[in-house]
Order: sequence, then C-alpha cells, then structure tokens
Amino acid sequence: MGLRAGIDDEAKMMVCSPFKRPRDVLHKKADVLPIHLTTLNRRRFLQAAGASILLYGNNAPASEAVDSDLVYLLNDTHIGEKHPENSAVPTHLRQVVTELVNRPTKPACVLINGDLALKDGQPGDYRHFAKLIAPLQKAGVETHLTLGNHDHRNVFYEILKEQRPEMPPVKSRHIAVVETQHANFFLLDSLQKTMVTQGTIGTQQLEWLASALDGLQAKPAIIVAHHNPRLGGDPLHFPGGLIDSQELWNVIGPRKWVKAYIHGHIHDRSYAEHQGIHILNTPATSYVADPKKSTTGWTTAKLTPNGGTLTTYTTDAQHPWNGESKTLTWRTA
Repeated sequence: MGLRAGIDDEAKMMVCSPFKRPRDVLHKKADVLPIHLTTLNRRRFLQAAGASILLYGNNAPASEAVDSDLVYLLNDTHIGEKHPENSAVPTHLRQVVTELVNRPTKPACVLINGDLALKDGQPGDYRHFAKLIAPLQKAGVETHLTLGNHDHRNVFYEILKEQRPEMPPVKSRHIAVVETQHANFFLLDSLQKTMVTQGTIGTQQLEWLASALDGLQAKPAIIVAHHNPRLGGDPLHFPGGLIDSQELWNVIGPRKWVKAYIHGHIHDRSYAEHQGIHILNTPATSYVADPKKSTTGWTTAKLTPNGGTLTTYTTDAQHPWNGESKTLTWRTA
C-alpha cells in the first residue's frame, strides 16, 4: 500500500515542534513525514515500499556524548500559562529537563507523548511549555512531541511555528518516525478533537502507518500515541481510550516487527500485552488523581536488539516506584 497524503476527516489540524534533529527522510513526490524538536541538521531522502517518511534520529554508532540505546519517555505534562513557576506541574517538567541537560551522556532522544497543554491548548500554555523545554534544544537533546486530547493543533502551530511541516503525509495529523539504533519509533496523532476524551487514529493515518511500517522492517517498530488502546490492560480505562483500537491492531498485529505500543492519558503506570505486542502505560509528569495509587515521573527505555528495560523515575525520590525496572522481550517474527 502506498503512502497517501490527505486530510483525515476525523481531525481538523496537525502539529510539529521546534527543537529536534532530523536525520533521514523517505521521500516520494510531495509526501513527507514531519517530526519535532531538532538540533542536528542532517537528513537524507530515502524511499521504501512506496512510503514517504521523514525519518528523524541519529543512527550512528554510540559516541561519548550520546547513549544510542537510551530513550526518555514523558507524557501528560499539562503545562498552563498561569502556573506559578514554583508550582508542582511545571516543577516536575523542569526536574526532568534539568536532569537531561546535566547528563554527561545524552539519550538518543526524548519523546513527550501528548497532553502538553493544561486543558484546551491555549497560546500561553504552549509558550510556557516551550520555555520549559528550551534548555533541551540548547543542550542538543533530540526531542519529539505528540498530541493528546488537551492539545489544540492549530494553536500549537501558531506558537511553535517551526513545527508546521511543509508537506505532511496526512495533513490533519502530526506524525513522524524517529530512528534509534535498535528500534524505529512511529509517533502517531490520536487527538480526535480538543477536550474530547476519546482518541482516534483514523483511516488515512492507518493507511500511512501500514505503508511506513512495510518500508521499515529491518528494526523493531514501537508505536507511540497518547491514548490507551481498548485492548489488553484494564477495561476500566477503555471508555476514554482509542476508539479505533481494533483497526489499529489489524495493521500492527500481523506485522511481527511491531513490538510495543506506548501511551499515556491515564496518569498511571501499567504493563499489558495483546497479540504479543507490549502495551506500555507510562506515568504522567504533571499530576495524578490519587497519589495513594500512582505518582508522577518519567520513564527511560534502554533498548537492545531483542527487547529493552523500562525504568521508572518519580518526582518524589522516596516513592517505591523510583528506580523500578521492567525488562521486556520482543515477540518473535
């Protein structure tokens, strides 16, 4: 199936972010896949399986400055324009940004998986968010963003103008592929409509995903989207999850090089599986509904050719989850 650029009728806008470092691009005609915060200005155009993919990331061997096996995972930052500088929500994001900036060895990339803004994606929310993550760009940390149900694509583009792609493969969605040494991360846009809890991928984005996956089979594929699927995991959270979960699994399930699906949205942490694909729910950076059951923080993924280890880091250093690791083995082809 070839990659098709078009407007997804289930979404009206699309996004991209300013501080990332693009590297590789799979290109066909005018279809190009965008990505987010970049500092490395190296790209090349490739073509595979008829899919047009703007492929970001540094696939070079590990150096003293970059741990090419390490990826940081954040989500649900919920930054508001009027958050006081020393209040908990911006402080939590600043905490992980400070850690990243001060690391002597930087990760391959940072993925911030949706709900960047506090409630409904106001301009001031994104200005505050951009200010908080600006040190990552300054430090040369490759950073990528997705959108969630509390984001607004048009407003995001208005504030982070550099992120609006010139030739998006799916015009109403913010999508990209990030390449690392041991896996390709496919960043999807599950924002159906701002302030609508449930998410969707949509037919055209699914068509693009199928083509993009078929063009990049040499490494494990990891899908990243804000919303939880209504498959595997706790059914308690299914009502607010991804409406077209089965349609997504119809694409990724038979493609055995797809190994995991990473999401946020729930403001909790859990590990599940469906058809051999790991479903990884990573903690929110901002806040939780019940501190007795969950907590805030971020996750690191240390990848290998056959799996990886997820480690939780909590904003409260004394929390029992802090430093806990979960080792995953990828399903076989």
